[in-house]
Amino acid sequence: MLKPKYAAIAFCLFSLIQTAKAQLGFSHELGLVAGYVEMRSDFGVREDFDTNFKNSGFGVGLVHYMNFSYKADCNCYTADNYFNDHFKLRNEISYNRVHLEHHGEWVDPSKTSAESDKLRAHTGLARNFNIGTQLEYYPLSIRDFQGYRFRFTPFVSLGIQYTYRNPTVETNYNNPDPTAIGDVTDPSNFYSGWAPGSVDASPGSSWAVVSNVGVRYKLSRVSDLMLDFRWQFFMDDNVDGLDHDLSSNKHNDSLVWLSLGYIYYLN
Repeated sequence: MLKPKYAAIAFCLFSLIQTAKAQLGFSHELGLVAGYVEMRSDFGVREDFDTNFKNSGFGVGLVHYMNFSYKADCNCYTADNYFNDHFKLRNEISYNRVHLEHHGEWVDPSKTSAESDKLRAHTGLARNFNIGTQLEYYPLSIRDFQGYRFRFTPFVSLGIQYTYRNPTVETNYNNPDPTAIGDVTDPSNFYSGWAPGSVDASPGSSWAVVSNVGVRYKLSRVSDLMLDFRWQFFMDDNVDGLDHDLSSNKHNDSLVWLSLGYIYYLN
């Protein structure tokens, strides 16, 4: 069952769409996106290949576009200006989930110390619910794309999102049963070089800057396929439930998302 806070956010977005339709008359698009997500976080060494490609998961989202080039209330084009023909406003609700482990030189099989064992035993799960908006720019004419002058059109976007995070943390260090979860409140079960409180899987929230680059393919008069690559940079370093603040990874958490979407024109 949908949690009340999620239902409230969904209702607000729906109300925003209906208000925009009633007051502005612009046309609207609705779509679904889903794809592969990678997390850049305090797990592992940031520049390590395995860290970047194995700390991965999936994401799904519901997107809404306000199309300024066409008016729904009169079934006609809007004023012929550059903004209307090259920009769309993208609103989105999305969820992503990424499994996290430590990779890199400090957990190499050749490392047999207790500290390396603690890192190998420590895993996490990043779960993020996002809502936000972006301004999407199309260098080619939106009207020409809708009129089948070309079937592909690229785009870039920039925006902001609000993220509610609910990570989890697990360790089986010093546990006789490797399938059981150890005591995650005991700092001695984690790498001793981290400051106290570095491991914290408490739910919370963060703002994030989002940038996308992608391409649309015209399927029909009222539908497009979309291939989209995203970079999402969070305003804090606690999204993954770990903030060790070491020089090996002193940046805020971020993620990249490669998704495929289907977009339907409502008007």
